[in-house]
Amino acid sequence: MSKTSPPSAEAQLAFLLTLQRVFAEGDFTATYKFALLMALADLSIELGEDDGFGMRVSITQVAEQFIALYWRQSEPYGAGGDDTNQGVLIQNKGDQAAVLSALVDFRARTGTSSLAQARTMEGYPELVRVIATIVSAKPLQYLQNFGGTTQEFLYERDGRGFICLKPGIPYCLRRFHPLVQQLSRTHWIDHIKSNKRNRPILGDGDDLESFLFGTSRHSLEVIKRELKKMDGDGCFYCGKRMGDRMKDIDVDHYIPFSVYGRDLTHNFVLAHPRCNRSKSDTLAAKPHLEKWLERLARQDDNLKEIGFTAGILADSETISNVTRWAYQNAVAGGASA
Repeated sequence: MSKTSPPSAEAQLAFLLTLQRVFAEGDFTATYKFALLMALADLSIELGEDDGFGMRVSITQVAEQFIALYWRQSEPYGAGGDDTNQGVLIQNKGDQAAVLSALVDFRARTGTSSLAQARTMEGYPELVRVIATIVSAKPLQYLQNFGGTTQEFLYERDGRGFICLKPGIPYCLRRFHPLVQQLSRTHWIDHIKSNKRNRPILGDGDDLESFLFGTSRHSLEVIKRELKKMDGDGCFYCGKRMGDRMKDIDVDHYIPFSVYGRDLTHNFVLAHPRCNRSKSDTLAAKPHLEKWLERLARQDDNLKEIGFTAGILADSETISNVTRWAYQNAVAGGASA
């Protein structure tokens, strides 16, 4: 097999077995390694191709993924509700994870709760530099240590601020992206729940997964209101009128959240609740895809503005790459066009 050919079935199985060993035999003193796996999987979709090549990724790119993953988690759990035991969740067995501390400090100094706005601030590049230093010294150094040895099966470091994903690894991370994400999230949640210092903060709350990885209710309400102004009153899928009652309108991830778990403004549409439930975690049919791609091109500037208002990142190029990957993956898996 040439380096340009996708990994063989045997190589893909070896990847999964080694990944399983990372979760089973690795030392997880903080949630960083889960975040790193999720970041590399997302970057493989956003920047990679379905071939056998490796991929060069800057530590700065990884750091920005970390900031996006931890941003909401740097606010108190239960904020905005009636829970009196509010606090930032502890994500390290020792002192608070340095990434969280840096984000909490940045938010306090700048007075912003919006990641989209934070990225426009003068101090943001320095925040990225700080997070990149933490990522380089911690998870990038230790993720591939498990079972008492070091196995560089995912990447090598080049010593110049980059890592090189090995040939075939971007393909495997793309191919098994939902699995990598779900395993990482499940272990991340368990890690937080198992920390005794989090018990007074968590209380009887049952929305930890939504808090860690979902979209804030406030942001969704802003998205809903602004998309209705932009797109009008028709359900994206059936085209029929949704009405004026906002509670009867759903905000839907066009590329399902279970398929690609980053929130980007370009990935949201409005739909009837029944249409949203009917679509569920599947990809929409070709006519909807064509309509959606046309909308992305036509409304790009408006979607960026909506994202800034809602505090959610907007990136048309990334969502286009994600869409291409998702539909190619579906076709490769036997789905009809």
